[in-house]
Amino acid sequence: MANVDDFNWDQFESQGFGGSYSAAQRAELEQMYADTLNTVQEEEVIKGTVVGITDRDVILNIGFKSDGLVPVSEFRDMPDLKIGDEVEVFIEDQEDPNGQLILSRKKAKIVKAWEMIYGALENDTVLEGVVKRRTKGGLITDLYGVEAFLPGSQIDVKPIRDFDIYVGRKMEVKVVKINAAFDNVVVSHKVLIEKDLEQQRAAILNNLEKGQVLEGVIKNMTNFGVFIDLGGVDGLLHITDISWGRINHPQEVLELDQKVNVVVLDFDDDKKRISLGMKQLTAHPWDALPAEVEVGSRVKGKIVNVADYGAFLELMPGVEGLIHVSEMSWSQHLRNPQDFIKQGDEIEAVVLTMDRNDRKMSLGIKQLTEDPWTKEDVLTKYAVGTKHTGVVRNLTNFGLFIELEEGVDGLVHVSDLSWTKKIKHPSEFVKVGDKLDVVVLELDASARRLALGHKQLEENPWDTFATVFNVGSTHKATVLEKSDRGATLELPYGIEGFSFPKGLTKEDGSAVEAGEQVEFKVTEFSKEDRKIILSHTAMHTAQPEDAKRKKFEKKDAPAAAGAPKAAAAPTAPKKDEVRSTLGDLDALSALKDQMMESEKEAGEKKLAAAAQARADKSTDAPESAE
Repeated sequence: MANVDDFNWDQFESQGFGGSYSAAQRAELEQMYADTLNTVQEEEVIKGTVVGITDRDVILNIGFKSDGLVPVSEFRDMPDLKIGDEVEVFIEDQEDPNGQLILSRKKAKIVKAWEMIYGALENDTVLEGVVKRRTKGGLITDLYGVEAFLPGSQIDVKPIRDFDIYVGRKMEVKVVKINAAFDNVVVSHKVLIEKDLEQQRAAILNNLEKGQVLEGVIKNMTNFGVFIDLGGVDGLLHITDISWGRINHPQEVLELDQKVNVVVLDFDDDKKRISLGMKQLTAHPWDALPAEVEVGSRVKGKIVNVADYGAFLELMPGVEGLIHVSEMSWSQHLRNPQDFIKQGDEIEAVVLTMDRNDRKMSLGIKQLTEDPWTKEDVLTKYAVGTKHTGVVRNLTNFGLFIELEEGVDGLVHVSDLSWTKKIKHPSEFVKVGDKLDVVVLELDASARRLALGHKQLEENPWDTFATVFNVGSTHKATVLEKSDRGATLELPYGIEGFSFPKGLTKEDGSAVEAGEQVEFKVTEFSKEDRKIILSHTAMHTAQPEDAKRKKFEKKDAPAAAGAPKAAAAPTAPKKDEVRSTLGDLDALSALKDQMMESEKEAGEKKLAAAAQARADKSTDAPESAE
């Protein structure tokens, strides 16, 4: 061995570090180092070997110029980790400011998870995840560190009402949608179940036939029926096929998830629709209907439905009869069935018709009471001249119908409503629902007809009108309406008169207009036709009585002058005799006028008293009604 003291340090230092290597040696040495190092890229997942474990970090060798550190917390899922194990890591940075290689196992797991998720979507493979929590509308599933959304409708083929039972459970799913922009993943467990049920569904449909009894589970309820799971195939049990009796909603007799036996009523191979029934598994209630239930018998039941045309009475579940609205009352005026009965009422009825083969029956409730037209006292109760009070039920162009009692109606003709007013339609006088006093004019019990009158309750005022509105009398009248035919006038005591156009001329030549009140003279009076003709023109064109007398005397003069001269002319009356005769005429005329005036005054007093009585009656009517 050479002596150290003899070593030439100056020569060694002048050559520099590694200066003693030749070019060939240096190349060989670099190649040896290069073979032991890997070329790595950032954001890449590679495998590394555990070379050391401390309290805080795991030291990994990835074949780079330096080792990398990964926090121990990222290996919680590997409690048995030891030196020499290989794990996948994500290269975050080749060299930080301290020259340290930065690695992450957590990010490596996420990158690998996304690769598996995209691969599962492309290859239609199944992944296994763990349900972490529930959220609005579904569940959140952990797929290898990536959260995926499992909608509630994709959990199972049947509706799920409690999502919490799936939290913490492992579940196989298929990826159905990926939104790369927001890193959203949607998965489905239902498609896996449907695939498993496809063969079972095909087997059920192939063996399905009408009348077959199957067991199923109620999976959904609606107001029109329930959907039943028959083991992969759904069938509809309509509400009308649940029970022989009426039900308003299936939940009255059935529950969700309830197992039931049903019979196949019909099915469609193309549309895969199956109609099911439950009530068909039991005998029809009509078959158990007692024999004593027949036409004319009385039955009891409950009203289950009320329609515009009538109501349905349920004698027993599945056995119903129709009570038509016309069979609810003896009244001839049809009303709303709700006026008589309501749903839920328990009543008695009489069987009118029955057909056990067609399972139909009609019922009546008015037959529980006697027909009012067949009562013994109907002829005396409604004898001609008797007075009654009834309710107006209907109005027509020719009159109105009044109900005196249930089932007994009478007609009041429009002409029998008022003595004085010309009523064109009954609505001008009364309205439906009003009470009206009437008197019986005609009775025909066999034909169920009553002729009634209202004006006959009062004395015919036209007997009195004849003394008040005698021809030549004058009265103030108001023109109500005017037409080409003439004018309708309102006279005292509520009576109407008529004036022709020629009788409407005033003294100055103008015409009386509607709304004006002027003096009119009666030119014609007809008690039978209830007609009064008046004229205003006659008020200023009438001739005095003395002019009429002179005209009469002139008319008789030629006859006296034309007598034969040979004949002895009758002795001319003396001057006093002529005066006496004319005086007698004047006295008679005055006496006649006085008598007519007296009759007129008496008539006016009578009419005024009648008008006051009517006014008092109309005033008392509201009080009595209250």
